[in-house]
Amino acid sequence: MYHVCTKKDIHTKSNLKYFSMIGATTAIIHDTRIQKKDGTYAIKLRITYNREQKYFPLGKFLTKEDWKIYKSGKHRNKKLKELEIYLSAIENKAVKIIDNMDRFSFTEFLNQFNDKPQNKSSVLDALKERHKKLKDSKRISTALTYQYTIKSIEDYLKFIKRKKLTFSDTTPELLQSFEDWMTGNDKSITTTGMFLRNLRTILNQAIEDGLLLRENYPFSKNKYQIPSARNTKKALTIENIKKFVEHVPKTDAEARAKDLWLLSYLCNGANIKDIAKLKYKNIETKRISFIRAKTERSTKYNQKSITVIRIPEINTIIEKFGNKCNGQEDYVFPILSQHDTPEQEYAKIQQATKTINKYTKRIGKELGFELSLTTYTARHSFATVLKRLGAPIEFISESLGHNNLRTTESYLDSFEDDTKESYQRKLLDF
Repeated sequence: MYHVCTKKDIHTKSNLKYFSMIGATTAIIHDTRIQKKDGTYAIKLRITYNREQKYFPLGKFLTKEDWKIYKSGKHRNKKLKELEIYLSAIENKAVKIIDNMDRFSFTEFLNQFNDKPQNKSSVLDALKERHKKLKDSKRISTALTYQYTIKSIEDYLKFIKRKKLTFSDTTPELLQSFEDWMTGNDKSITTTGMFLRNLRTILNQAIEDGLLLRENYPFSKNKYQIPSARNTKKALTIENIKKFVEHVPKTDAEARAKDLWLLSYLCNGANIKDIAKLKYKNIETKRISFIRAKTERSTKYNQKSITVIRIPEINTIIEKFGNKCNGQEDYVFPILSQHDTPEQEYAKIQQATKTINKYTKRIGKELGFELSLTTYTARHSFATVLKRLGAPIEFISESLGHNNLRTTESYLDSFEDDTKESYQRKLLDF
């Protein structure tokens, strides 16, 4: 590690040992601020860049008297001659590292000075490693987001004519440039934010691994903030839910899509992956219990089971579209099979979601709904209807499977506009 210190009581062997083309200087110094029990003080390598200095311990120590002799260059002491050779090699190494850098950064210098492989400081290599780990652990959906992130960053680097991107290169200015490039290429704020969150995960890991200095971390309120999409209304009113339930499907495919959307709504807003992975072991006499697929890994040690009461409408949908039960490990619905690979499972869930959305959007349009009726709408509608019926936020939070009320409050925030408007209108209700 390096140490930041003042010029007081620090002595260099020479006034200036080396000045690089990119403006970094090196010097060997004697730090006499802290004395060891044997009367010696640490010898350090000092790097100066843009008026900022950092000090790197070298594991060598001298007394003040021996340092004066060493500085004079007139010593014949074997120990001091060996030290001179060693320190000369150290400084030559530092000079060589700096000379080979296109743009100086203390983090990159530290990595190379400590002989850490250069590819360890590569953002793309770290993203690819993370992608592989996710894929190996069968987290296919999340792995794909990293695959798309890698492709976008590669395209961005081509655009700015750079061959590589190190952790120290990832400055607030570069992140803002990447965001502008993404949105300029018609990428949504949601997609841009997702890619930047993946990048933030990589940088957080780099700090833990000692590959990035915490002071160079670019994500903060005072540096760079990841954009977030403005909340938009995604929920149906109870009146529109009634219209949807009463709608008469024109085909069997439309009927299946309608009922699976309704099942999602009635099962606490369970997404299609949750429904697809339901097994008969989750079905009890009076209830259905399951762990949300989205949280089964992130909350491994504090998992919350979602409990749904089996009202008649839920039973009807299971009886109508469910598989015959031959065992507790059988899937309830014919979406997945026991022998699916993670890739096949992901593809089948994606296709099922796409098919349901195709028909529910058609139904919503026919019924005159303003919003696009998708499976995502079912979860928001569940939470919103409960809220408008006066259900306590604690109950809504438990039903959604959230671990804290703050998450639920943030989730419900997008449903406040109509309430705010109703109260605002009362300001002139004389």
